[in-house]
Amino acid sequence: MVGDIETPKQQLHHLIDQLPTEQVAVLLSLLNAPPDDEPYTAEQRERDALAEASIAADNGVSHDELLREFGI
Repeated sequence: MVGDIETPKQQLHHLIDQLPTEQVAVLLSLLNAPPDDEPYTAEQRERDALAEASIAADNGVSHDELLREFGI
């Protein structure tokens, strides 16, 4: 392993280790949830297009900002 560089898998393990037990249980239940089979609506497509345009215009939140916001 090179220095203090974590792989994405190690980062995920680190984040999971910080969660309270009940939140880990919720995450595990999501893994076992059935797939979403509802139709993709025009409203959802519009919201997604707006989000993509915001990202393309560099109006998004950086990964570092998001981590700071959650105190990680």
